[in-house]
Amino acid sequence: NPFHDYTITRHITAGFELFERLTAYYEKPRFDIHSTVIDGKSITIREEVVLSKPYMNLLHFRKDIDSEEDTELVQPRLLIVAPLSGHYSTLLRNTVRRLLPELDVYITDWISAREVPLEEGAFHLDDFVKYTMKSLRCCGENTHVLAICQPTVPVIMALSVLSQKNSPYVPASTTLIAGPVDTRINPSEVNDYASNHDYEWFENNVIFTVPPGFPGEGQRVYPGFMQLSGFLSLNLSDHISKHTRFYHDLVKNDGDSSEAHRTFYNEYLAVLDMSAPFYLETIKRVFIDADLPQGKATYKGEPIDLDAITQTALFTIEGAEDDICGVGQTEAAQHICKNIPDHKRQHYVQPWVGHYGAWNGRHFRETVAPKIIEFIKQHDQP
Repeated sequence: NPFHDYTITRHITAGFELFERLTAYYEKPRFDIHSTVIDGKSITIREEVVLSKPYMNLLHFRKDIDSEEDTELVQPRLLIVAPLSGHYSTLLRNTVRRLLPELDVYITDWISAREVPLEEGAFHLDDFVKYTMKSLRCCGENTHVLAICQPTVPVIMALSVLSQKNSPYVPASTTLIAGPVDTRINPSEVNDYASNHDYEWFENNVIFTVPPGFPGEGQRVYPGFMQLSGFLSLNLSDHISKHTRFYHDLVKNDGDSSEAHRTFYNEYLAVLDMSAPFYLETIKRVFIDADLPQGKATYKGEPIDLDAITQTALFTIEGAEDDICGVGQTEAAQHICKNIPDHKRQHYVQPWVGHYGAWNGRHFRETVAPKIIEFIKQHDQP
């Protein structure tokens, strides 16, 4: 194109790309973790599905051991329970990458409800608890669990159910990061939005039916684009500023900056649909009624007994500037799980970070992750 380098051409093409990116349908991203470094040596990572359910695959980031001296590599097993709150589990890619050198990592990889055939049935909050317990059994005894944001509540419920049954699959340690354990404490804008509307309002205004053309045609869902609009509205001016800067970077042919923007928003704008029962039950039982901290939570109709949780070690982590789960909401787990011995408890607030910074970014890599690894190794059972 002889006009390629003209200023007006760069403005036009930048405008077209910006428009395309703002209106595109983003497919589920990949983890794309192919290797890690242990003791200065590059180890190949192979992604394996070790448990497959209609709404979730359990992935294992298996380390390929090539040499004889590596065959004795035994690391603590960690199950990461990823949030089911609009984004795919790949949002935790950098969390996984940081923990891989020292831990044997599994993760729950959630499937969008629009991809699940109607005959598989709907997905409920109790199903999330059930999937968590099945994942722990698949990983085996002496597994550690890490729950980030939304899963903190169902993971505590799973701990209770397993503990009441004296199951050998009670995790050796449980780490909870930035989760809504008790949303009555230091409520955020997100908490206020939920508590200011009743169950019927959510059911009538944000639940839709998957249209023809998707495997999940006919499923009742809370669409990912609705959740995404909520995420965007929390920091709308910041997102507008980033897209304006992206436009100018394209005009200037600043390839590095524009590619960094594409990488971030390819992930951020890829969203999944949640099964309507799961979403509505989470709104009611976690955000409106706060069942768990009030001792009213149930699993399959049976009461959750938090006093039964005595074996697992508990580590709670919060971001000091969190505007989604206010400070104190995650720490509440330390108070409601009161029968865990004091020597098995730890709480940490990371300064200068918000919600995402508690499990991603420089502060996570340099400060939070080492604390998690140390806690897991301290409570690992040989």
